[in-house]
Amino acid sequence: MAKMVQCVVLKREAEGLETPPHPGELGQRIFENVSAEGWKQWLERLTTIMNENGLSTADPRSLEVIEAHMRGFFFGEGDAGQLPPGYSPGGSRK
Repeated sequence: MAKMVQCVVLKREAEGLETPPHPGELGQRIFENVSAEGWKQWLERLTTIMNENGLSTADPRSLEVIEAHMRGFFFGEGDAGQLPPGYSPGGSRK
């Protein structure tokens, strides 16, 4: 039977992740509070955040920015995690 969590992204109970998706305390917190579907939504947002901000997972400074966005997206902490100002899908900024 799959682990169920009260997902902070979906705002309902849903099937949880199989393992923590990120190292450390933040990864454990995500594991306990985010569903597999909520994590998928994060990965879509992460792609946008990385492209819009020129981030690289190989750069330790970028990882700090990504973690700030994770905290904002999942838990509403800080100002990060939202789509960049003026962002519109497909690169057609207004």
